Amino acid sequence: MKKLNALALTLILSATMSLTGCGSSQKKADETNTPTEMANDMGASNDIANLELNADSDSGKAASLQTVYFDFNSANLKADTKAALDNNAEFLKKNTTVEVQVEGHCDERGGVQYNLALGERRAAAIKNYLVALGVESSRITTISFGKMRPISFGHTESAWSQNRRGNFVVTAK
Repeated sequence: MKKLNALALTLILSATMSLTGCGSSQKKADETNTPTEMANDMGASNDIANLELNADSDSGKAASLQTVYFDFNSANLKADTKAALDNNAEFLKKNTTVEVQVEGHCDERGGVQYNLALGERRAAAIKNYLVALGVESSRITTISFGKMRPISFGHTESAWSQNRRGNFVVTAK
């Protein structure tokens, strides 16, 4: 019995040593990346490595994708909206496997049908702008929630302005 235990222990130790003794995790000197190469390699891959499906820009969990905002009763893209969309387009062009759904939202004022149509115009304006910047149309879907999904509950201009938005949801990565 003692010989069997000693033999088993010897086999386990030799197997462990053979698996760990020969490997090396360091690169050879000619294979190491420069700091610039490492930063470039990590830039896009870190964004999608930590990106979760259904992550959204409203919560800030959709990497560098940003929610954009609209004026009252408008689907026109303002200068600050275009600047945020320029950044979103760069992210999407860099990360070609990421697909998004653009949600159009409205504030509580106006009828249900009117706000659904306005939300759809907002989402379409965002998609059209991103496509014009070179993002593939097939990677962007749109949906309108009108006034049904507010993120700010209040009856003030401050609350309403937060609800007039285009939210980005990651649907594939």
